[in-house]
Order: sequence, then structure tokens, then C-alpha cells
Amino acid sequence: MKLTRTKQYRFGWLGVVAAIDVVFLLTFSVLLSTNFILQPGLAVSLPVSRFTLGPQVNAQIISITGGAAPSVYFRDQKLPLDQLGPLLDAAKRERRPVIIKADRQTPYELVAAVTNAALEHGITSVSLASASP
Repeated sequence: MKLTRTKQYRFGWLGVVAAIDVVFLLTFSVLLSTNFILQPGLAVSLPVSRFTLGPQVNAQIISITGGAAPSVYFRDQKLPLDQLGPLLDAAKRERRPVIIKADRQTPYELVAAVTNAALEHGITSVSLASASP
């Protein structure tokens, strides 16, 4: 005696659900990973400029904080302006560009002094960071 099923099972929808799940997980991971790109240096409030350079490859960051007592940070070290010279000599040997990230509240003469120190020590590519509008 041959028995026949009265109910037909169709499992084709399982493949569609799995494909939708994979697409959802890939989209979710891409959206989350874009927010976790870290930049070295301190968090400073950059001035706004309509004219910005593209991303610099393998750049070294000099951060200058603003306020009543501005500070200069290079390679995650707080240092006075007169001790910046030997570190800039080492940066010159590495032939990497330097980006100066100065806070909006930083005195202009300190930014100029740091820029001059970098240029005096032979670094040819010095850029000032700014935020896009």
C-alpha cells in the first residue's frame, strides 16, 4: 500500500529568509564600522574652512589646545615649544607630512611658532587642519 501526503511542504522560503538575514548583517556591520575610524591626537575644536585637503597618508599630528594655558602635544606627549625641535628632527628623517590641529581658541602666534619650528627643522609638508562646513 502506497501512502500519499495530503499536505505539501515547501521549503523555498527558508533560502530567501537566510539571504535577507545575510544582507541585513552586512549592511549593519558596514554602517557601524564607519563610525569607529580613529584619528590620532587630541580632540580639538577645529576652525571651519571651505577649502580642505584630502586625507594625508601616514601623517604625524601636532595638536595644540586652546584656552588660558594652551599646550602642544606631539606623539601623545605634552611638551613645551622649545622641546619640539628634536622630535621634529626625528620626524624629518621619517619623511612623513605634519598636520597641525589647533583649537579655535588657540592664539595665532602659537600656531605660527609651531609652524615655523616645523619648517625650520626641515619638514617640507606642513598642513593646518580645519573642519568642513
